[in-house]
This record gives sequence, C-alpha cells and structure tokens, in this order.
Amino acid sequence: MSFFLFNFAPYKYILIYIMSNFSLRYDLTLRSVLVRIAIIVGAVIVTIWAMPGDSAANFNAEQGRPWRYGDFTAPFDFPIYKSKERVKRERDSLMREYQPYYNYNSEIEGQQVRKFVSDFSDGIPGLTDDFISIIANRLHSIYRRGIISSAAYSKLGGDTLKTIRVVSGKNAVAVSLASIYSEKAAYEQLFLDKTLAEHRQALQRCNLNSYIVPNLMYDKERSDASLTDLLNTIPLAGGMVQKGQKIIGHGDIVSEEVYRILESFKLETAKRNRNPMQMQLTVVGETVYVALFLICFTIYLTLFRKDYFEKPRSIAMLYSLIVIFVLLTSVLVRNNIGHVYMLPYAMVPVFVRVFMDSRTAFITHFTMVMICACMLQYQFEFVVVQSLAGLVAIYSLRQLEYRSQLFKTALMVGIVAMGVNAAFDLIRASTLSDFDSSTYNYIIVNSIMLLFAYPLLYLMEKMFGFTSDITLIELSNTSNPLLRRMSEVAPGTFQHSIMVGNLAAAVANKIGAKSQLVRTGALYHDIGKMSNPIYFTENQSGVNPHGSLSSIDSAQIIISHVTEGLKMAEKANLPAVIKDFISTHHGLGKAKYFYMKYKNEHPDTDVDELLFTYIGPNPFTKEQAILMMADTVEAASRSLPDYTEKSIRDLVNRLIDGQLADGYFRECPITFRDIAYAKTVMIDKLKTMYHTRVSYPSEKA
Repeated sequence: MSFFLFNFAPYKYILIYIMSNFSLRYDLTLRSVLVRIAIIVGAVIVTIWAMPGDSAANFNAEQGRPWRYGDFTAPFDFPIYKSKERVKRERDSLMREYQPYYNYNSEIEGQQVRKFVSDFSDGIPGLTDDFISIIANRLHSIYRRGIISSAAYSKLGGDTLKTIRVVSGKNAVAVSLASIYSEKAAYEQLFLDKTLAEHRQALQRCNLNSYIVPNLMYDKERSDASLTDLLNTIPLAGGMVQKGQKIIGHGDIVSEEVYRILESFKLETAKRNRNPMQMQLTVVGETVYVALFLICFTIYLTLFRKDYFEKPRSIAMLYSLIVIFVLLTSVLVRNNIGHVYMLPYAMVPVFVRVFMDSRTAFITHFTMVMICACMLQYQFEFVVVQSLAGLVAIYSLRQLEYRSQLFKTALMVGIVAMGVNAAFDLIRASTLSDFDSSTYNYIIVNSIMLLFAYPLLYLMEKMFGFTSDITLIELSNTSNPLLRRMSEVAPGTFQHSIMVGNLAAAVANKIGAKSQLVRTGALYHDIGKMSNPIYFTENQSGVNPHGSLSSIDSAQIIISHVTEGLKMAEKANLPAVIKDFISTHHGLGKAKYFYMKYKNEHPDTDVDELLFTYIGPNPFTKEQAILMMADTVEAASRSLPDYTEKSIRDLVNRLIDGQLADGYFRECPITFRDIAYAKTVMIDKLKTMYHTRVSYPSEKA
C-alpha cells in the first residue's frame, strides 16, 4: 500500500503538502507560544528587579505635620527604638565610667635606667658623680607610678577624675589618671627636685627625655570587650508595639512619640528584609503578584486583541510603558523623592488610546497601576485616583486631532484626581485644617507633566513605528511638497484623490473605521501617476497616448503607478500605513480595460494574465477595503452618461458586488453589514456630488 501511495504522483504531492503545512503551522504555533512566554517572563523579571524589597516601610513622615497616608496599623510586633540623640546621651553618661585597660611592663624601667647609667658612666659634664644616682632614683620613682604615651593621655581627655585599669600579671587595679604621667609630664617631674632644678640647663643637654618611654601599654582587646559589655547594658528600645495596634490615622498630626514609632517600624522592616528567609518570601510573593497581572494582561491580548499581539511593535510598546512607569515609581519610592502623584500615569492610556483603542488603553493602565500600587503604603487611594484619571484621559481623547485636546485632557485629569483626593480627605478629616495641601500640589505637577505627552508622541511613533492622527493631519495638508507637486503635475489625479478621500471618510465614519487614516491614504494612493500623468484619463485633455501603444504596454504603464507610488513614498519617508494604501488600492485586480481589449483583439491566443495584474496585495484592513471601493466607484462614476439615482445605485452595487465576488475582501475584517452601509453612503454622496434630480415626464401627444 505504501509503495503504491508514494509512487502515485497526485497522492504523493498531496501528502507532502499536508505534512509540510502541518510542520509549518506547528513551528509557527510553538514559536508564538515561546515568544509570549519570553515577553511575560522578561517583563516579570524587570518589574521584580525594580520593586523595592522594603515596600511596606516606604513613607515619609514629618514631625509636627499631618499624616498624609491612610490609617496605619502595625503589621507585626516590633520594639520602639530610642532616638540616636537619646542613645548618645546614655552612652556618653556610661563612658564616664568606662575604664580602658593598660598593661604594665616592668622591664622597661630597668632597661632605661641601665641605659642612662651606661651612657653617662664617665659622669655628666660640669656635675659631680652623685647626679647619676640622683637621676636614676628619680627615673625609678617615675616609672613606678607609670608612664603612658602623650597621644593616649590626650585621648583620655586629661580628665584627672578618670580612672584606668592597670594590668600587672593576673591583677588589674583601677588607677586614677592623676597618679600617672604622660611622657611630657614625666620629663617635667624630673626637674621638680630642687637639686636637679638648679642644674636644669646642664641636664637638658643630656637629653633625659630619651630615657622616658611609656611602660603602660594600651590593651585594645580587653578594652574593646569591656566597652562592648558596657554599651550592651544600654537598652536600644523603650517599649513595644503590638500587631494590629493603630499607630496613626489619616490627617493626624505626627507627634514626637508617633514619629519615633514610625522610624522604629522602618528600622525593624529593614532588619526583616535582611533576613534571607524573609527576603525569599518577599521576592516569591512579589513575583506571583506581578506575574498574575501580566499573565491576565497577555491573555486579554491573545483573546480580544490578537492583531496587536501578533505585531512585535505593539507588544513592545505596551509592555515597555508598563515597565517604564514601574521603574519610575520604584525610583521615587526607594529615594523618597517627592510623591508618586507627581508621575503622569495617565500618559500610558493616552499613548495606547492614540495608537490602538480605548479598551486596551484601560486594561494596560489598570495593569500598570495595580503593579505600582504594590510598592506603596496608601494602595487603595492610589488605585482609585489613578484609575479614574486614566478613564478621564481615555474619554477625552477619542481622536487626537488638535493640540488643545491634550491641554483639556491634562486639565480634566487634574480636576478629577484632585476631586477624588478631596473626597478621601472629607471622609477621614474632622476639620478642613486636616487637609494636606501638598498632595494637591503634586497633582498639579502631574497635570503639567502630562502635557509632555504631545512631544513624546513623536518619539513613540519613531521608536515603535506607529502613526498618530496628528501625523495623518499633517500629511493631509495640501501644502505638503508631495501633494503640492501632484496638484501641479497631475491636477486631475489630485482632484480625484480629494474626492475619493471625502467619499472614503464618510464611509469610515458610518461603519466605525478610522476616517482620518483613510482620508490621508486616499490623498496619496495615486501619487505614482505623477511619473506618467498623461497616460491617465483624468489628466488628459483630448489626446490619448494609449492609441499608439499595444494593450500590454498600456497595461504595464497603468499598473506601474503602484510601484512608482511606493518608490515616491519611500523617498518621502511616508509611514508604512500610507504605503499599504498605495499597494492595496487595486489589490490583485487587473487593468480590465486593456485586459478585455487584448482578449477581444486576440480571441484565439492564451492570455498571460500576470501582464495585466496589479502587484497587490489585496486589502487586509477595513480602511484599505473602503479606499478600494471608494476609488473604483468615484473613477467609474465619471463615465456615466447621466446621473440619476438609478444609474448611480446600479453602478455602485455592480462595482462593489463585483469586487466582493472576486474575493478582494477575503483577507480584511470587513463585514457584509459594513459593505451594505458603504454602498448606501456612496450612493448618497454621489447623488449629492452630481446633483441628481428626478426625470421630468414628457407631454403625451
């Protein structure tokens, strides 16, 4: 059986085709799934990295000022730590009792005295030999009391009431600082003897200070241990806060005691975050939280906006906006800079609404707000304020056509945000003086920063390859160099493009398509005719150059206006959506006039249809389908012998039904209902354009 199957050509190729098709679809499906997983995982990783680990303690309390956050309740038991100033005072008090340890070295005395006697064995010049024994005795008595270095003596502060502990063998004795000498004081002590004082000048030449060295050495190990034990007796905390205990309410004044509790909460939270187990649990919790929101957002795109999810630029913009504002929120929270209300979160739905649609704009905004709220102390108020601000931004920007619209949006967003914040203040405040005016100042800053969405739109267009309505309006200006040149070189084509644009825009408004996009596309769809304007009927004035050409040559010239138009669009840096109108306004149709003429002239010859076929592709968006219908109907309407309601209706129905039958609209999301509305609108518009009127009855004989 297998031998027969693979040697019978038709079945062989069918099987190969089916298997290759299945393999291709499997690869595409697997690749699509892997791309989605990579996007979600990447966004989660960046978001978790940005989120501060101690998010629960991110607030800024000012002593003597109202608490501007929500009611704060202790999430766990923690001690109330003393202030740094109080701890310092207690430490300073204990330091007066601190006794550093010094080791007594008994060998130094004998070494220095023997050295002195040896150096002056021949006597001291100018003095009797008795002075050798006198000075040796004086050195002995000084070393017996103890000598420490001048630096150590200065470090002890010269406080004669202070004591140190002198370690000799196994004994440690507390000795007053007044009973020991520094190196300088020991040298001066030598000359307090009347006998030596009388011969001071002679003795100074002997450099007696070189025989005075410290015999009390600082014992750092014992001293540090003693100091640590002493400081550990100071309690760092002065009370406890129980879990569930209300610390402060919204609008309450932050007293000194409450401020101390809030600062203690911050310290305890920081300690807990340094705990490896606590850090791991925090990261796991944040990961689950962020992942759930981003997964739900991704599922929304795959179910309801699949066309966005299949475009890398759309996915890149949506997830980038979420991650960017999470990063900005993290920076403010980590560094306690200002207030998060100063960030223009409403800029996210503005961008998404301008380039995509309202539903996606709100879902994106809500996802971003919920992730950012995880970092904040006042989560509920933040979510409510920012969600309503985003809704207002979406409602006010159904179509961004004028700069003033963005100004109105910023104003409305600011008013609504302040209104919601005032509502929370009224709910919780006991008097009007409890209102925190600083929050409203931050909201005003937010509204001002939202105005920067206008210049940033241009940056978004260039980065992600979108085209806004503002750009389309700028392109549709007839003073544009390309359009101005077309009005001069091909005036008939220019007038045709304007009429097609008006016709297509009316249809788009009726069926809910993008009217500004289709109007701008209509203005540029025939720019390729500028290469050979005289070969197109609307630009001819009595002379038809096709009379001297063959049908194939004429068809090639007509068809070439698409390729020439794409070249001009590329040179003029027109957006990709405009180029799509140029390539799809004839789809994969034929230059029918010359195709039929050639067939009639060569009835017995096989026709190579590719010579008469446009390069396509067929329309793949609703707007492109509208332009194809409007272009065909407007051009054909010029050839009507008379403009009656019946002739216009028949023409429109025949042309559009023919396009539908030829399968031009199979690849675009246009419905039969949309096509029926398009026919009605075009009939009404053409009747108005050509001033149709009823036929007058003739008088009977």
